[in-house]
Amino acid sequence: MLKGRSVTKEQKKFHDNLCRYVGCPACWLEGRFNDYVSVHHINGRTKPDAHFLVLALCANHHQLGNGCEAIHINKARFIKQYGAEMDLYKMSIEILLDKNIEIPNRVIAILSEIE
Repeated sequence: MLKGRSVTKEQKKFHDNLCRYVGCPACWLEGRFNDYVSVHHINGRTKPDAHFLVLALCANHHQLGNGCEAIHINKARFIKQYGAEMDLYKMSIEILLDKNIEIPNRVIAILSEIE
């Protein structure tokens, strides 16, 4: 069992939308859409808003690194290659907004807090 807070229905829907409509933002920056992804928690699973501060990452960009930088192998190299996690987060939300996908109010509030 993973440590952390339980995911609410609203958070689960947000995760599903990120995975389905955005996919891996690192792949996106490489010019391809990849929705074969899992949820990466930017600040861990236990802090407030942990399940809203997430990215959808493919296995290679998340943990494997087969031919690319993976965030859990070398975070500094991942950031150098693809940008800061919060920049990828903002990009992902913008993609959802461009596709007219509903964004939870808390995510909008988080974005306004970090800008």
